[in-house]
Amino acid sequence: WRWKNLPEGQQSQQPFNNAERKSASHGVIDTVENRKEINVRTGGIGDKAARKMYTFDMVFGPAAKQIDVYKSVVCPILDEVISGYNCTVFAYGQTGTGKTFTMEGERSPNEEFTWEEDPLAGIIPRTLHQIFEKLSENGTEFSVKVSLLEIYNEELFDLLSPCPDVTERLQLFDDPRNKRGVIIKGLEEITVHNKNEIYQILERGSAKRKTASTLMNAYSSRSHSVFSVTIHMKEITIEGEELVKIGKLNLVDLAGSENIGRSGAVDKRAREAGNINQSLLTLGRVITALVEKRPHVPYRESKLTRILQDSLGGRTKTSIIATVSPASINLEETLSTLEYANRAKNIMNKPEVNQKLTKRTLIKEYTEEIERLKRDLAATRDKNGVYLSSENYDMAGLISSQEEHITEYTEKIASVEEELKRVFELFEDSKDKLDQCINDLEEKNHKLEETHKDLQETKQKLTEEVFIVSELATTEEKLYTTADKLLTTVDVSTKDVSDLHAKLERKKKVEEHNSEIQISFTDHMDAMFSQMQNSVEDQRNKHQSMLDSYKTSVGEQLEMDRVEQSCEERVQEVSGQLQQQQGLVEEGLGALKEQTSLDQNTLEHHHIELKAHVEGGVVSVHSFLSEQLKQDVPTGTTPQRREFVYPCLLAKSKSRAELLDSFRHQQEELQAALFQCDTVEEEKQVDQVHIRSQFYLVGNLPWLLAACTHVTGGQPATQSPRGLQYNRSPKMQITIAMNLKSALINRLFRLIGQPLLYTRTMNTD
Repeated sequence: WRWKNLPEGQQSQQPFNNAERKSASHGVIDTVENRKEINVRTGGIGDKAARKMYTFDMVFGPAAKQIDVYKSVVCPILDEVISGYNCTVFAYGQTGTGKTFTMEGERSPNEEFTWEEDPLAGIIPRTLHQIFEKLSENGTEFSVKVSLLEIYNEELFDLLSPCPDVTERLQLFDDPRNKRGVIIKGLEEITVHNKNEIYQILERGSAKRKTASTLMNAYSSRSHSVFSVTIHMKEITIEGEELVKIGKLNLVDLAGSENIGRSGAVDKRAREAGNINQSLLTLGRVITALVEKRPHVPYRESKLTRILQDSLGGRTKTSIIATVSPASINLEETLSTLEYANRAKNIMNKPEVNQKLTKRTLIKEYTEEIERLKRDLAATRDKNGVYLSSENYDMAGLISSQEEHITEYTEKIASVEEELKRVFELFEDSKDKLDQCINDLEEKNHKLEETHKDLQETKQKLTEEVFIVSELATTEEKLYTTADKLLTTVDVSTKDVSDLHAKLERKKKVEEHNSEIQISFTDHMDAMFSQMQNSVEDQRNKHQSMLDSYKTSVGEQLEMDRVEQSCEERVQEVSGQLQQQQGLVEEGLGALKEQTSLDQNTLEHHHIELKAHVEGGVVSVHSFLSEQLKQDVPTGTTPQRREFVYPCLLAKSKSRAELLDSFRHQQEELQAALFQCDTVEEEKQVDQVHIRSQFYLVGNLPWLLAACTHVTGGQPATQSPRGLQYNRSPKMQITIAMNLKSALINRLFRLIGQPLLYTRTMNTD
């Protein structure tokens, strides 16, 4: 919510006005500025659950400064105005919540403040200051015009008019160039040359504006004001043509809505409040119709909504500043304002930039206006009196006839309104009487219900009291009987207590005698315990020596048992390893058999190839010896010897002895290869004999195990008592097992006469 700010560096700890402080009102509003939320406590002080939350585009607390509101709301809009858009900012809220202060502000005594530093300046002076600064920085040729319009009791007044007659009313017409816009005839537009003139303009307009004192605000604005700023800016296109860009900003300060009963308005002030509330009610209906997208929007029901028609749902960019009071006495008005603002947030405008006019078009419009004025002036000079041009005369006649019709319709409307008002007053009287009767009836019914309820409660209480009295009488009789019994019991108890004291005295004497006997018995027992302790110590030493001897004998016996058990485990382990070795032998024999068959096939193939190769070599050697190495007969008659190249060829060829040695060496290598093939064939036959003997060994393995019992004197190793005569330490047990294994393996070697298994691909014990 907005409140009148203090100078910079200070904050208002309790943002209530004097009337709210006097009423001992409490705050009902909490703001969350970073989340842009405002929470309203609709219940009492202790009711924290009853809350309503509203979310807006920006929320300002009571400590917000004027510059904060301006930079957040107006600065972005001002850039749009300079770009050529029409924009509107209006303040809406209850009377006394700071609308006029927010829009106009006050002028600080120190005039050296800039628009950013002045803590009291409102939106209007800051806007004009920044417009001049921005346009001056851009170096743009521009002009700024302002106007100030007042809407009071549904009548329009120019607050900047040079005419001293402040009661001169203005007329409102539809703009033919813009179907949603309006034209106010006779509204004065003042050209502002610098930013310092704006304070004089505001002071002149504020002096004419209607204000009055009410119970809610000492300087309450009784009218709506519309401060319009029109900016003409000249631009030059690339082709060198001059264009005029127009931007317009409307700053609207609405009169505050108020409760007539609470504001103390009477007579004229009451009629003013009624008109203010009527125009604001129409504004609310317009907002509702736009939000709900109804086909008909009641713009024409008030002058305010007609002027704001383009700002609500038109081509204008619009911002609303809703001001509310944090006091609990204004809770209804605060909720109403927030509901209005929340609905208005959903209105969708379609902003359009204003059309840029060329210099030629603008000059043409001004020329036509000058010609029209010249015609009027010429018609006035030609005749006595005031004359107009024909088209102006026709327009004046049409306006006159329309004014007559308007007057007639106004009288009819007034009569209908009076009749409607009278009927409405009768209806209100009847309604009030009916409401009063209903209230009286409800009150009587309520009293009757309360009386009936009181009667029922009284009967119930009487029944309860009768029951309680009877119960109390019964209880009293029981208490008397109990009291008699208690007195008797007290006498008996007193006698018992005396007997008990006598008994305690006797018991004390007995305990003293027992204590003396106990001491003497203790001394006697101590002597006996000492004697018994010495006897027990002697017996313990004797028993310990016996235990040591028994322990030695039992340890030896246990050691022998462990050695015997270890031997049995080792024998079983050797048997298991032999069985495992048997499985491995069978697997190896199978693999050896397959490998042997493959090697046999390979050797046969190699033997055939090598034999063919050797036979071919032998044939070639014999052929060489028989054909190529013939004895040369030194006849000298061969044709070759007669050629001149023969000596050279003979010099390059090897000697006969060298050739013979080479061929003999090749013959020896071939014979060695034949011998190797025969050796491989013999090894293959030997391997087959080994394989047959190994199969025989595997088939007779149980017989071999039985034949190896000579080591233990013809008995199996697991049943021989000779092994138990050795030292039974673990080291000796391992030695016995290894010796047994070696004896068995050596016995097998002697039976077979060769290693157990030997091939070129595997070697296994």
